[in-house]
Order: sequence, then C-alpha cells, then structure tokens
Amino acid sequence: MSENNKPVVNLIAKPDNMLKTVYTACRTCYSADYPINIYNSTDDEEKMLKLINRVISSGHYSTIEHIQVTFAISNVSRACTHQLVRHRHMSFSQKSQRYVKEKGMFDFIIPPTIEKNDLLKKKYVSFMNKISEQYHEFVEAGIPAEDARFILPNAAASSLVASLNLRELIHLANLRLCTRAQYEIRTMVKMMCDALVAEEAWLKPYLVPKCERFGFCDEDKSCGRMKTREQLGF
Repeated sequence: MSENNKPVVNLIAKPDNMLKTVYTACRTCYSADYPINIYNSTDDEEKMLKLINRVISSGHYSTIEHIQVTFAISNVSRACTHQLVRHRHMSFSQKSQRYVKEKGMFDFIIPPTIEKNDLLKKKYVSFMNKISEQYHEFVEAGIPAEDARFILPNAAASSLVASLNLRELIHLANLRLCTRAQYEIRTMVKMMCDALVAEEAWLKPYLVPKCERFGFCDEDKSCGRMKTREQLGF
C-alpha cells in the first residue's frame, strides 16, 4: 500500500511564452502583419488577455492548440488511468505491467469511502495482500508477468507521463472538475490545473468545472451548484 493515498502530480514541461504564443495565434487571424512581428511587438498583458478571452469565448479553440504541456503523474489507480486515457488528443507513456514485475507488495489506492471504515479497510487491505501473494506465486512458477498481471486489480497504483495541448486541458478540466466526476480523477486533474496556474495565472478562469465557464449545469443529475438548462428555460 502506498503511504500517500493521493496522486502525485508535477508539471515538467511547458512553453516559456504561453500567453504571447496564444495571443500571436489569435492576432494573426485578424492581421496582415507577419506573426513574428506580432510576437515580438507585444508585451501588454491586458491587451493580450482581452483578445484571447474574446477569441476563446467565440469558440475559436484552434488558437490554443499550439500550447503543449506535460505532466509526470504517480500514485494513481488503474481505475483512474483507465478514465484518463479515454480523453482524445493526449499522449501517454505509462508504467507497463507487462515489463515491470511487482516486487513485494504492490502499491494500491484505497477509496475514501473504504478508508474511513476501519472494518472494511482491514478487509480491503487483506484482500490486496491475497492478490499479491497469488501474483508472486504465479511469477515464481514461471508465469510471465504479462499473464500474472491479469489478477492485479483496478486499485493497483500506476505512474505515467501525460502530454496534451491547452484546448484539451481546458476540456479535461471542464469535465473532470465537475462534482459528478469520480473523486480520484477529479483530485488529479485539479492538481494538474493548479500546477499550471501557479506559473500561468491567466489560465485560472478557464481551468474550472464547465458550469463555471458556461453559467449553467448540463448534467443529467445536477449537484445544485448552478441552475440547469431547464431551470433557465433553454
């Protein structure tokens, strides 16, 4: 079992001039000037943010696809990574259960609902220990790790490097920061967003649940934070 039951997220790569790059892409669409001249001649942050907000609010998302960011992510369950890899326009390099043999007890994540119940947590940990024992019995008997892994659970902890462009990150945040999202991926995505916002504060208004961006909830079952489409009459 991992000592830390929360994701570990680090931003490891991003462009040096994200704001100017996005502004240049936006401005180029409406200017006869060369893009490099636009890039080199503008340092007015307020001016850049005003145009960027107008363009993004108009749905011209291609302008933010030029920005690529990369995160190192550890201590997340396979259940969580199975959700993450469903997102399009992302690149993943994940710890392989085929080539990495578990040594000793494998790390695993305990959901909070089980963590807070002492009796159920004890049973949960005991079950994980039984899985680990069976896994090692298979491996010691000569079963390849790629076959022994079939008994490893969704709870098994994993690590990966994930890269995505800014458009997809905003989309990821809008969906997965919603209270309807599962707790672990919501926690992980929040950490991803916080790591980027710490260096690029201008992105904070975009890296929020979709209801904050659009002013209403479009989920079938609303948490009540925002009014639904029906309540607003559209």
